[in-house]
Formats: sequence, C-alpha cells, structure tokens
Amino acid sequence: MQIHFILVEPAVPENVGAAARAIKTMGFSSLRLVNTKAHLDEKASWLAHASNEILENAKEFVSLQEATQDINWVIGTSAKKRRVNEDYYPSTKVNELIQAKANTIKNLAIVFGREESGLTNDELKLCDIVTSIPMKTTYPSLNLAQSVMIYAYTLSMLSFEDNKPGRETNQSELNVLKTKTEQILNKIGFEENTAIYNRIMERLMILGETDIHLVLSIENKIHKCFKKDIFK
Repeated sequence: MQIHFILVEPAVPENVGAAARAIKTMGFSSLRLVNTKAHLDEKASWLAHASNEILENAKEFVSLQEATQDINWVIGTSAKKRRVNEDYYPSTKVNELIQAKANTIKNLAIVFGREESGLTNDELKLCDIVTSIPMKTTYPSLNLAQSVMIYAYTLSMLSFEDNKPGRETNQSELNVLKTKTEQILNKIGFEENTAIYNRIMERLMILGETDIHLVLSIENKIHKCFKKDIFK
C-alpha cells in the first residue's frame, strides 16, 4: 500500500519543511501539495534537515480533488468537529480502520488543512473519513508539522503480515463499491448531498474487506433485478 501525505495550502515554509522531515523519519516518501509554493522557500529546506528530496519530489496540484484522483481511500484531518461529517475517528483508531480494508485499497492519502483554518467543508466532503488527534486541552492546538508527525508515526506501525503470498487481491473493489452504491442510490431516488445520502456513503467507507465483498455481492443481485446495466 502506498501512503501519500497531502498538505492543502500550507502558508508557512517552516511547517512544510518540518512535515517533510517527519514523513521521511517515519519511512514515507510521498508528499503532495495543493495550491502552494511554500516548499520552494529556503526556510522549508532549513527545517527539512536531510529530507530535502521529499520537498524536491513533492507533487503540486491546484485542488484537493485533483490531488486525490488516483487515491482509493482519503483520510481527512480536523482539529474540531464540523457538521459536514457525522463520525469523527481518533487518530489512534486509524490503523485499525486501514487494516480492516486489507487488500481493497492500493493508494491511501491523509490530508492536512491550512494552519489557520484547516480544511473547508467542501474539502472534508472529498474525504472518506475524518479523524482528529485526541488532546487533553483544546488550547494551544498542535501546529501542522506536529500533526503530520503524529499521523506519520501512527501509520508507520501499520502491519499487513496476514496478507499471505498468492492471496488474490482486488485493490479497486472499494472504488467499485462506492461507484455502484452511488448509482443505486440515485436510481432509487436518494439525491446527492442530502443528509441520508451522505450518511450512507460515510458509513460505507469504513467497511472492512469482508463486508466490502458482502455488500458488493448484494449490489450485484440488485443490479440483476433492475434487468439492465445501470452501472455504465
């Protein structure tokens, strides 16, 4: 599994450099940046400290939607709960959710918002789940680089030892499930961006590998009942 760290419009070069350092020290290499040139500032390289290749190889995108086009599962981060999502998961539970998906995802991204305002509601809607770091106090809050370090450390402990050689994998299944569900919901009259529609999609994206297979089987039966291919 490839894990990508995405920073949306970071304004402080030092934060980007420190984030690159955190990513490298925890064994990761992919940094994606949305609508920023902060990584090109000399101050970013000062803080990167032997992690400058992370900055140099960082991919730039104009929007979060563009940055996540090839991602199977997008994890958003937020310092406080917003109404756009019903469920927020602590950073301590992230690995459990990822491991439950096992072979159904190939590319995973974790997204961090702006230093001052975080991710917008529209950007949070692009994330499959939203997580936050449990803190003893609400102020002072963690800065961007500290948050990246905590998630990078957490993700570095992921283990997929139970994936035995020769085991059949289908890393597009989660995307297939999402697409089929969206089309079934539209077919039976659930409108996009309504509370029930968003809630169904939100819960769908935390299913583990076994449940993904199960729901896909059900949806294939529903497809046959429609007597025509609604998934094209």
